[in-house]
Amino acid sequence: MNPNKALWEKGDFTRLAQTMRESGDELVESLNVQPGMDVLDLGCGDGTTALPSAFRGAKVLGVDIASNLVAAGEARAREAGLTNIRFQEGDASSLDEIADDSFDLVVSMFGAMFAPRPFDVAREMVRVTRRGGRVVMGNWIPGDPTLIARILETCALYTPPPPEGFVSPISWGVEDIVRERFTTAGVQDADIRCERATYTFRYPGPPVAFLDIFRSYYGPTMNAYEAAASTGREADIHRELTQLFKQENRGDADHTEIAATYLKVLIDR
Repeated sequence: MNPNKALWEKGDFTRLAQTMRESGDELVESLNVQPGMDVLDLGCGDGTTALPSAFRGAKVLGVDIASNLVAAGEARAREAGLTNIRFQEGDASSLDEIADDSFDLVVSMFGAMFAPRPFDVAREMVRVTRRGGRVVMGNWIPGDPTLIARILETCALYTPPPPEGFVSPISWGVEDIVRERFTTAGVQDADIRCERATYTFRYPGPPVAFLDIFRSYYGPTMNAYEAAASTGREADIHRELTQLFKQENRGDADHTEIAATYLKVLIDR
């Protein structure tokens, strides 16, 4: 199986996505999604930004490599009574079933950044976006002192080295690298804007319970715990991450609210 597909079909990312709904809606509102727009949500998960776009009247396609997340998105859309949204499996590196110039807005929040072959990802995102449209990405930032970047960095300390040729997903959080990838895809440098923004996780329980969501359902963290356990270091990674979650919490002892910084990439076509 494709390793990226296996990673995101492991566990149940919907458990984590439930803590991201409010920020997803806020992002869509900031993008001024309008009725009748054609929107592609790439690496959509179960629809944290895809459904808010459809609620605003856009015609939405959600694409994700994980079949369980596609099914979860379809179920959420049915439950909401939305008929202007559909989901399908797909690889952000190769959107073979999607024609050129198909969308007014292509958005990927912490999704396409995990796909292999990042230059192909940039090319595909640009290819399927119409002239006059926009590409928007949200990418975690390497070395950033906030939650997700530190989770991924901690996990990397406990997992085996990646295979030769592996490109770190969080390289998408470096502005110069982002610019290189999109200019290679044909975008003018002046049409690329990058800014730091914040996504907030909200969980109705204490930080240690929120960490359990990552430990039990988030592929990268699950792999790290398994690797740590195999070398007798499971208590070490759990201690490090527990300290991180408690430190980052801005809620109270019984409620978790953690803000995570990301690189917001906006591209005009």
